[in-house]
Amino acid sequence: MAKKHTKRSELWKKICFRYKLSFVNENTLEEVFALRISRLSGFLAFAVVAFLLIALTSIVIIKTPIRNYLPGYMDNEIRQLVTEYALRADSLEEVLSKQSLYLKNIGGVLRGDLQIDSVQKIDSLKEKIEPELEKTKLTEKFVRKFEEEEKYNLGVLNSSVSIPDNILFYRPVRGVISSHFSSREKHYGTDIAASPNESILSTLKGTVFFAGFDVNAGYMIQIQHKNGFISVYKHCAKILKNTGDEVNAGEVIALVGNTGQLTTGPHLHFELWYKGSPVDPEEFIAF
Repeated sequence: MAKKHTKRSELWKKICFRYKLSFVNENTLEEVFALRISRLSGFLAFAVVAFLLIALTSIVIIKTPIRNYLPGYMDNEIRQLVTEYALRADSLEEVLSKQSLYLKNIGGVLRGDLQIDSVQKIDSLKEKIEPELEKTKLTEKFVRKFEEEEKYNLGVLNSSVSIPDNILFYRPVRGVISSHFSSREKHYGTDIAASPNESILSTLKGTVFFAGFDVNAGYMIQIQHKNGFISVYKHCAKILKNTGDEVNAGEVIALVGNTGQLTTGPHLHFELWYKGSPVDPEEFIAF
């Protein structure tokens, strides 16, 4: 036991033994600087310096973009950035495509190659203009079927406005009323939400005196009826009648759409005017 204790003491003395490191002037042999250091203090100093270097390197890697060059480091963050940039690039491409098509349509209108009424909107994304629907036997059969179904769609005839007797109004389209007539809000019609391309029927027999495109109302058709009535159909997807055409009550005149700036979805804005004044269509028609 005494020998082991002696060996440990000698080893500890060697570790703690201080060596003198002197810096001497070569010309005068004068000692300029002297440093006393042991093996233990030297090891501790080396460990502290190594720790500081490792800590400094880690901070630089974590806090600077250098970390992106390390394989396998921050892969999730990089993938998120790549995905975000890809989505932004797609959005920019879509915007550029819309603007290019917008300028193309404007140029066509200015050159006279493209008529305004030949597109749903001047900034429409449709490259090709849909051809006008032709009246085929299938179309005529479809119209006759609708007329038969709507034959008993009679007017309510409980209006506060005095109207001639024996006038039966056809329901212009099958759907759900999304907005009612309100003269205070200057909403002179009834909005009927319906499926896209649903057939729109003439509410009475009459003559088409306007069929065209309006920036706010989109594709619109107006019909003059007897006894002082005028019916208006706005935001159509397609107009099937021309100005001057005679239409019968219940005849298909257009298709439900979402054209014009003042629209939020496929629907028909239906107005009914009597002797120059707007009236509530719900007072005459059971929608």
